[in-house]
Amino acid sequence: MQPVVDLKARIVQIRNVERGESVGYGGTWTARRPTKLAIIAVGYADGYFRAASSNDGTRGAEVIVAGKRCPVAGRVSMDLIAIDITDLPPNAVRRGHLVTLIGEGITVDELAHHFGTIGYEVLTSLGHRYARVYKGGNVVEPLAKPAAEQPSSPPPVEQPASPPPLPS
Repeated sequence: MQPVVDLKARIVQIRNVERGESVGYGGTWTARRPTKLAIIAVGYADGYFRAASSNDGTRGAEVIVAGKRCPVAGRVSMDLIAIDITDLPPNAVRRGHLVTLIGEGITVDELAHHFGTIGYEVLTSLGHRYARVYKGGNVVEPLAKPAAEQPSSPPPVEQPASPPPLPS
């Protein structure tokens, strides 16, 4: 079996924070050194669970940025996640680059572990804001009959029955 899902998000901002500054809601993650952060446009509204957050005592999930694993820094918010990219080479990434959330070695099951759930729930939680691109696979035969065999007009659509009147 091969992985069939890649999940990517765009970097919307690059920020520098000084040692001792906190990041995320509630300031639960504190920079232990001068830190470079990438802010990516995905959050729990997109199905990326808050459980993937990190704090000063717990390491969170990781993503792939410029081919290297980078940790989540702070809490996952509704629409954004901060990623620590300090260890990447200078100018390795910039605003607009894609970050891999699932794929390139990060499996659905690994992410599910960080979310505290199973892979199936991760996949079914992915939000409607993601653009879905279907790649590869074999050509599938159409389910419809060829045009010559189809009736010239579609059958009439039956209207659903009206609900019974409410008692007075």
